[in-house]
Amino acid sequence: MAKIKITQVKSGIDRPERQKRTLQALGLRKMHATVEVEATAQIKGMVTKVLHLVTVEEVK
Repeated sequence: MAKIKITQVKSGIDRPERQKRTLQALGLRKMHATVEVEATAQIKGMVTKVLHLVTVEEVK
């Protein structure tokens, strides 16, 4: 399965609680933190909900 690299580029402060929890569930705790995860349907859905706060790259 493909992997994606997710980097938090905007703060979760002053965001709805649901978006804050989604960032935590993705493993993003601080600004400019990066995680590599499998590109499953669940992860893609979570990324879609916080796309305005993160950048996404495919890892080859």
